[in-house]
Amino acid sequence: MIQTDILIIGAGPTGLFTVFEAGLLKLKCHLIDGLPQPGGQLTELYPKKPIFDIPGYPSVGAAELIDNLMEQIKQFEPGFTLNEVAETIDKLEDETFIVTTNKGTKHHAKAVAIAGGLGSFEPRKPLIDNISFYEDKGVEYFVKNPELFRDKKIVIAGGGDSALDWSIFLADVASEVTLVHRRNEFRGALDSVEKVQELKKLGKINLITPAEVIAIHGEDHVNALTLQIGEEKKQIETDYFIPLFGLTPKLGPIANWGLEIEKNAIKVNNALDYQTNIEGIYAIGDVNIYPGKLKLILCGFHEATLMCQSVYNRLNPGKKYVLKYTTVSGIDGFDGTRKEAEKAVVKSID
Repeated sequence: MIQTDILIIGAGPTGLFTVFEAGLLKLKCHLIDGLPQPGGQLTELYPKKPIFDIPGYPSVGAAELIDNLMEQIKQFEPGFTLNEVAETIDKLEDETFIVTTNKGTKHHAKAVAIAGGLGSFEPRKPLIDNISFYEDKGVEYFVKNPELFRDKKIVIAGGGDSALDWSIFLADVASEVTLVHRRNEFRGALDSVEKVQELKKLGKINLITPAEVIAIHGEDHVNALTLQIGEEKKQIETDYFIPLFGLTPKLGPIANWGLEIEKNAIKVNNALDYQTNIEGIYAIGDVNIYPGKLKLILCGFHEATLMCQSVYNRLNPGKKYVLKYTTVSGIDGFDGTRKEAEKAVVKSID
């Protein structure tokens, strides 16, 4: 069983920044996320999208922001349970929690912070009758391990950044890459579209537009697809079919935890610490709702900071917490006690 002080459900920017604020207070964190990598929708949906409202950054790429957050929290050595969804929660007599994932992984935490953004993400699946039969038998909704496709024939369907980026990347891995999109125009970044067109000219990507995959073939594993190309149907051989049509946000199993829900979001007490109606369970970032709520990353950072202070006070009753500035105390000596704060100030004066 995984032991931690704060169990963070959601490894998006708010969840990652929580690790930093908790680390300053000597609180250990572990994160659960249903996606195969940290970053939430920033890395999964629009990794190249520029973000303009992060203080100190006139513009920062979504993936770059996640990379920076991961570098910032590395010193606090957080744990990760990825590609698993938090499914059940049990509150014990000592006011701690057991959270179990859909794969049976158990986590024991003193506090729980739900930072799931817009919720857990489920892939948008194409409307193909037998697609569920081929899941994990040649149909992959995520590229978890690119080496799986080494020297294989693959077909990618989609018109966004994920479809374009993976087509470009896997062109040097797979023996044959075919990109299928129902329109001639793509929704992804212009430079990615240009790279795909260039790779098409070099014969490294087969680009078929406008077209749709309408059928999957194979006994125990995908071996061919039928495409609808205008009025014509065409069958092509392939080893893998990767439909990348984006993700559908859902609150998921968390909706059954007895939390107060409003408009598919979790109600919190924003006047104090973003705690839910269950003591010890907090909700921060886009997943929560309260009067005047703004769904901005920087608001999630603010909520995470106040939440961590609340957890510290809850776990250390009677221990005086004094806010210190990292410019005075640095990172290593930050533990929130008055004695250490006074030492840090005296040291800075000397």
